[in-house]
Amino acid sequence: MKPSRESRANASANVNADSSAHLRWWQLRPRMRQWWLSRLRLTDTFTLTQRNVYILPTRAGLMLAVTLAVLLVASINYQLNLGYLLTFLLLGCAAVSMVVCHNTLRGLTLHLLPPQSIFAGGLALFDIRLVNGRSTPRYAIGMAVQGSDHWTWADVPAQGEAAVQISFKPARRGLHRVPVLTSETRFPLGTFRVWTIWRPASQVLVYPAPEATPPPLPQGEPLSGAGALASARSAGEFDGVRSYQRGDPMKLVVWKKFAKSGELVSRDSSQTQRYELWLDFARAGSLDQEGRLSRLAAWVMAADAQGLQYGLRVPGSEIKPDGGVAHRLRCLRALALV
Repeated sequence: MKPSRESRANASANVNADSSAHLRWWQLRPRMRQWWLSRLRLTDTFTLTQRNVYILPTRAGLMLAVTLAVLLVASINYQLNLGYLLTFLLLGCAAVSMVVCHNTLRGLTLHLLPPQSIFAGGLALFDIRLVNGRSTPRYAIGMAVQGSDHWTWADVPAQGEAAVQISFKPARRGLHRVPVLTSETRFPLGTFRVWTIWRPASQVLVYPAPEATPPPLPQGEPLSGAGALASARSAGEFDGVRSYQRGDPMKLVVWKKFAKSGELVSRDSSQTQRYELWLDFARAGSLDQEGRLSRLAAWVMAADAQGLQYGLRVPGSEIKPDGGVAHRLRCLRALALV
């Protein structure tokens, strides 16, 4: 029988107290935590079995156990047959709920979709599919980052799947492994907590946050044999682009720049081979490393939005001038991994 909305809401509301106690346990034993996590296999598809699903009574379950003990002592002391009946009826319900709670999670398959790259300061969103191969539905299944109190809940239909999304805010740019995740349920009575720990193998790439108000794009660098023309170029003017002139072929118009700013410019085929736009770490101003990387990220986004071809120089890496989405992502990745 499908539980009512109120009963599922009450079961979810009981998570906070028990999860806070579990969180304190998790934080007070770092060595034990590291040892335990090191034994878990890295995988993006995780099937829950009796070997990786754990169960313990909640606070409500412990209170029920104390209540049953008091009822049993009173029934023995006063020879109450109805007291025996009530005690063992409640005990049987608790035992059945333990089995149902464990089976709600056992047999479920968790599949993490590849995470998208983000800019620093943003939230990394993880999409997870819960796949149920059983002929009965599963209710009140929660997912969260281990150590967090922000839970996402879902019901998984019989022979179907459900999608949940959880978020994580990386501390800084770079390549970060997806944090340890946990899934749990307290269905149906909330007297037992069944949970599992999952270590995904995927990684999320965090780009430097683009500078809010970057300076104009740097001057293009002349190719060999074109140095005499370099002095004629103004600051912020890039190679191969000039104001639109009547009669210019449509294929030379920089439509991305027109869509963004309304300015109509064309690529100058006579200048294209004479100048190259290079975004150089050494020429990104007198900022610290993170400030320069943020400025370069802003320049990469600006040059890509204007449909330009540009190269990137960062310590230990040089990417030749090119254009397009793949080139933009390659440059941002190089900035993230400096």
